[in-house]
Amino acid sequence: MPRAFLIVLDSVGCGGAPDAADFGDEGANTLAHIAQACAMGQADAGRSGFLKLPNLDRLGLGAAIRLASGADVPGLDAVPEGLWGAATEISRGKDTPSGHWELAGVPVPWDWTYFPTTTPAFPPDLVAEVCRLAGTDGILGNCHASGVPIIADHCEEHLRTGWPICYTSADSVFQIAAHEEAFGLERLLKLCADLAPSLHARKVGRVIARPFTGTCDDFRRTANRKDFAIAPPAPTLLDWAQDAGRMTHAVGKIGDIFSMRGISKLHKGKSDADLFEHLLGLGAEAEPGSLTFANFVEFDSLYGHPRDVAGYARALEWFDAAIPRFLATLRPGDLAIFTADHGNDPTFRGTEHTRERVPVVGWGAGRRDVGLRGFVDVGASVAAHLGVASQGPGRSFL
Repeated sequence: MPRAFLIVLDSVGCGGAPDAADFGDEGANTLAHIAQACAMGQADAGRSGFLKLPNLDRLGLGAAIRLASGADVPGLDAVPEGLWGAATEISRGKDTPSGHWELAGVPVPWDWTYFPTTTPAFPPDLVAEVCRLAGTDGILGNCHASGVPIIADHCEEHLRTGWPICYTSADSVFQIAAHEEAFGLERLLKLCADLAPSLHARKVGRVIARPFTGTCDDFRRTANRKDFAIAPPAPTLLDWAQDAGRMTHAVGKIGDIFSMRGISKLHKGKSDADLFEHLLGLGAEAEPGSLTFANFVEFDSLYGHPRDVAGYARALEWFDAAIPRFLATLRPGDLAIFTADHGNDPTFRGTEHTRERVPVVGWGAGRRDVGLRGFVDVGASVAAHLGVASQGPGRSFL
């Protein structure tokens, strides 16, 4: 029985979203702008020259970017040998759950709740509930912020008072940072777990635990982050496959994003390098007829949000160089699709996700131009490859 591997390069968008202006993101193009910066010598820290992605480009990445946005992508000009196209999202968000759920066949049917950009950002009843659950007299932050700066701003007061550092972003999230030893990792995770149901009822997509260690002069966020995400509104590709008796493997954040629904086995790691080792192992050993759904988050978390163009380019080149090792593990009849969930253009203003189309390139389906599709068509196509009934609105491009 054929297997399928759906691999999400978190935030690796390719511009051209028809509604980008509605999100304040007109002109954003993660991949094209990185490629252009590399070609102009503006991303030479730790690397140099044109963006080098020969393996993804051979599958059709450069062609997918040009299809999505018409952008110039210097260095990515190979004639496609694989499956290639681009996908457009219809869910009214540019966040991780919306993108992943829709790739798995289920658009988001509601409008997410976003917190205002005022300070304070959170309503008094929510602050009171956090304090009650945390057993504290107050919280710190209470604003829109990026994770590292807000910890730096409030670390000393956090260690002195024990109050959690609470913040949000342009996404539908409520994030809590706390010191693993001084506040307690298990206490932080329980706080987030206990708070999540009330925030999910408000249609806030995720409560995220952001633990850190070290001193205020030398702290670091740890790999013990945990997302408490609202459950998908309907059965997804993972459920379809599991209900059909197939094994489903979740690599990285997929378990959190889908609230562990439809997942047979979870494979976690401290870095994308660790997760790639899991992907290699599953390529070699995953069961016939199984589905592997993987997320590689560091493009987004380490390089997109901090607006690190050279770092993003290095990460893309590392991933591309590793792809042949993975493809060598696949069997005749297998399908591997590489895609993304949204954009996070490191050349763009601000520090948040950007509304973009995403590339869809694949191995195992021959040379195939699938054109401009919907996110939901990715899930429908993976289901069709596995011989599993699709329960969503998508149409297979296989």
